[in-house]
Amino acid sequence: MSGRGRTRLAPTVLALVLATTLAACGGGGDDSPPAATESSSSGSGSDGDAVAVTVTRDGDSFTPNGERVELGIGQTLDLTITSDEAGELHVHSTPEQEIAYDEGTSEHEITIDRPGVVEVESHDPDVILLQLEVR
Repeated sequence: MSGRGRTRLAPTVLALVLATTLAACGGGGDDSPPAATESSSSGSGSDGDAVAVTVTRDGDSFTPNGERVELGIGQTLDLTITSDEAGELHVHSTPEQEIAYDEGTSEHEITIDRPGVVEVESHDPDVILLQLEVR
């Protein structure tokens, strides 16, 4: 191919590369918060719906154990706690929240209205269950 043919081909190749790159980026214009990383959960955080997470306690073992969950500011976290004994979780938000639970299964809602990373933990035993990344 002559140098002149390559010169005419270059703008076409550039246009194809740009079109492919833009199509791959998506550009859907959705400004909603990121979807949650859900542990034993259902639901979606991408459209403002509540995010559901199940916490299981068996003796001194908890599941999940330190996992990060993404929430939008003001988005509700529906927390289902299944436990073989009564206890209490602490949500280190501002203001701080405490969630007392009994043996068996219970449902709780958490809403955080400030951005940041908020830990949800047990003090007895001392375990960080979740890190809520609020954006």
